[in-house]
Amino acid sequence: MSTMNPGAGALVDEIFGPPSPPSVPAAGGAPAPDPDDQTPIRIVAGVSRGDRIFRAGFRAAGLSVFAIMGLIALFLAIRGAQALHVTGWSFLTEQRWQTATHRFGVGAALLDGIIIACIALLIAVPVALSAAIYISEYAPSGLRRTLISLIDLMAAVPSIVYGLWGMLFLTQRIVGFEAWLSSHLGGVLPFLKVRNEQSAASFTQSAFIAGVVVALMVIPIICSLSREVFSQAPTGEREGAYALGSTRWGMVRTVVLPFGKGGVIGAVMLGFGRAMGETIAVAMLITPVFAITTHPLQAGGNSISSLIALRYGESDKVALSALMAAGLVLFLVTLLVNMAAAAVISRSRSGAATNE
Repeated sequence: MSTMNPGAGALVDEIFGPPSPPSVPAAGGAPAPDPDDQTPIRIVAGVSRGDRIFRAGFRAAGLSVFAIMGLIALFLAIRGAQALHVTGWSFLTEQRWQTATHRFGVGAALLDGIIIACIALLIAVPVALSAAIYISEYAPSGLRRTLISLIDLMAAVPSIVYGLWGMLFLTQRIVGFEAWLSSHLGGVLPFLKVRNEQSAASFTQSAFIAGVVVALMVIPIICSLSREVFSQAPTGEREGAYALGSTRWGMVRTVVLPFGKGGVIGAVMLGFGRAMGETIAVAMLITPVFAITTHPLQAGGNSISSLIALRYGESDKVALSALMAAGLVLFLVTLLVNMAAAAVISRSRSGAATNE
């Protein structure tokens, strides 16, 4: 019986590798997997009854949002169909509200509401973002908790309280500032000019005052959402910025703000929808005028939400249908704003710039 030289066997193993172990059939007759095979193995986990119930419940909750929104739109469309049939597309451009003669529309109220919301955002966005950055990045831990509680408390204050504060306290003290803006900036910015600057009544119950009060109601929403986004900026990138010699503001500018860009856009759009839908405070602070507000410092203005609140109690069948149609317009405008915000956020997702 011949034997192989051990030295020759080692040489063969070194050249061709050790011999593969024999393939041992696995259970069921299938060959055992090759240990050198790098093909990923697909692992399929079984779905238990609890998982199926959990998924079905959350899927139903998500679809219920679409169902509720669709039912609201359908209700407003059905109830407002009579008014829309009478006026047609002129309902969106008509500035009068004379339901007895079938001459009514939301042309003035819609644009005035957008003007009030824009004034509120011009005031609220810088204040809210500054407060969010301070709370997230600069405030001591004890003060941070206090400020967060105060911001949440501001969001919980009813809108009628803001309206009363604006009507009884703010109006008398802001008239002088409005007069100063009209006299000093009215020549440069004609829309700030008020015709009768000598009379304080020309400045009261204006769109500007309503925008200031609505800004106080929007600040907590934008500040809270922005602070949550800023606080989630990656710790590693924060420390990396400091390691490269950045100051705290430099770190905020290069890490925190780019990371939170998408969240800030969503917060601002949510605040815009909140400002567009504000009802009681605006109704208490402005004099309803069915004309487009070209001078926001001057008394007079309107919005769709305040129009519905002020006219609902005295409406007949046609007027009620007109108010429902106005509500449908406000609903669709808010929906379009949210869709636009979602499109912007999807292109500027929070953290996208920091992951490149």
